[in-house]
Amino acid sequence: MHPTTKPMMILIAGPYRSGTNDNPTLIAQNLDRLESFASSVYNAGHIPMIGEWVALPLMKQAGSTKLGDAISEQYLYPVASRLLERCDAVLRIPGSSKGADQDVRIARERGLQVYLQLEDVPVIAQTPVSAH
Repeated sequence: MHPTTKPMMILIAGPYRSGTNDNPTLIAQNLDRLESFASSVYNAGHIPMIGEWVALPLMKQAGSTKLGDAISEQYLYPVASRLLERCDAVLRIPGSSKGADQDVRIARERGLQVYLQLEDVPVIAQTPVSAH
């Protein structure tokens, strides 16, 4: 691993739909879990990215009415693939996920760094967290 001095855009990859049987409560919990890693990535001096942050609004605007419909399928995985054209690394969080495994495969094919635990993400700046 080479040291970095500039912020990386790091895609956080992990379960979103996997294991939920499309239960909206479980899906929301998975997104919350993905997002729980974002502040740590940010506080290490990087830019966190989650594919669903981009895909979900696009799916809605395209007319998707529920996760798994034909419209949503045109966005969910393809958005992550496009994001990986701009990301510098992937943080693969634990949990079974076909989509996250695909993100890791694409990242490795493109020569991007893949971190398998948060502690491996290099700290380049401590970003103070302000209380509101």
